[in-house]
Amino acid sequence: MTDAADRVRRRWPLGDGVALRERVIAAYEQPWRRYHDVRHLDEVLARITEIGSEATDLGVDQPVVTLAAYFHDVVYATGSATHVSNEEASARCAEAWLSSAGLSRATVSEVARLVRGTADHDSDPTDVSAAVLYDADLAILATAPERYAEYAADVRREYAAVPDPDFAAGRARVLASLLERPNVFATAYGQDRWEHAARANLRAELSVLRHS
Repeated sequence: MTDAADRVRRRWPLGDGVALRERVIAAYEQPWRRYHDVRHLDEVLARITEIGSEATDLGVDQPVVTLAAYFHDVVYATGSATHVSNEEASARCAEAWLSSAGLSRATVSEVARLVRGTADHDSDPTDVSAAVLYDADLAILATAPERYAEYAADVRREYAAVPDPDFAAGRARVLASLLERPNVFATAYGQDRWEHAARANLRAELSVLRHS
């Protein structure tokens, strides 16, 4: 058991449902995953806790947002076959698995809504649950340059089957779209703590991609 997996197990927001928890973790432990793995889930959960503890006035529904974090990348495929998006597939898993576990329809619906929103991380700042989840998911962008470089390399490994020019073009579009936003992060906490570093990392990687 890795330290990250151990922390992920301890943060599970449901008092029971151990079998469900292990099913979710097993998805993140698929050996081909390089970035969207248990370490990523651990980091997202930590950032949700960080935002919630530092910005107590948000009034975020911590258990629901945490549960959405567990499911936000439960499906992650990088193949070229036509299928629903990873976010849609993950939301459908959340709906099926959480309904089978006996959670209320309202909770299941909210978790699935939040998961679907990770497709573009575009939230109204007044949508507190979405803002916290999406900022936590994007917080990797604001890490130290060494960790950011590791993250970028791991994403490239997940898409190893994609030719370099195609990957560079697609990745550049994603980075440019983030930089075009007024703010990368939706919460005041994220904007205060992470915005500057994230933009510096995004600009640096984008420059490399455009000149490679």
